[in-house]
Amino acid sequence: MSCSISLPAFDGPLDLLLHLIKQSNINICDIEIVEITRQYLEYIHKMEEMNLDIASEYLVMAAELIEIKSKVLLPTQEEENEEEDPKEKLIQRLLEYEQYKESTTTLRKLEIVRQEVKTKEPSDLLEFKDNNTVINYGITLDNLLDAFSKFLVNSENIRPLNTRITNKEYSVGKRCTEIRDIIHQKKKVKFQDLFDVFTKEYIVVTFLAILSLSKKQEIKIEQSKNFDNIIIEAR
Repeated sequence: MSCSISLPAFDGPLDLLLHLIKQSNINICDIEIVEITRQYLEYIHKMEEMNLDIASEYLVMAAELIEIKSKVLLPTQEEENEEEDPKEKLIQRLLEYEQYKESTTTLRKLEIVRQEVKTKEPSDLLEFKDNNTVINYGITLDNLLDAFSKFLVNSENIRPLNTRITNKEYSVGKRCTEIRDIIHQKKKVKFQDLFDVFTKEYIVVTFLAILSLSKKQEIKIEQSKNFDNIIIEAR
């Protein structure tokens, strides 16, 4: 009967040390060099028993741990006066490695999320442009919004109104039909003249209807020069 032993894979000696520390449920800053060295060497021996190739960096770390252990157990006067404690240096390396490892885990999660995002390169839409089609002559959406804003702040249009209960509802489709009829009869009409009822719902629906008709290329919106009246007529 054969028995197989599986050892976890590590990214390096610091990764192995960090694993041993967490397995012992202790804080990195509170590590016991003697004990952690014993666990580390034990793991290296297991790898040797399984005839696994041991990377040189693992052996270098083993040598460093043995050196630190010897200095902890047999400190000399010269070593006590050293400016940098090798144990503290190791702890600092472990803390930095732990920080990088946590950052790597976060980046991997973000990578998985990013893989779910589909993108495409910008497309050249000029081939779909019809040079013979002009929706608005010299008028942009900004111009319309500016005219709409001026209309709203006009003292005549926001004068107090008599309040009364009504069940009348407005829809963009219905208002589009009404505007078509108005333009058909008058041929041309000023932008502000289409707002003949001064309620919030009616004003908003009328503005949306104008945008809808413009998008469908059913009307032309013109302005001779800046600050002139905006004129709407059928195409």
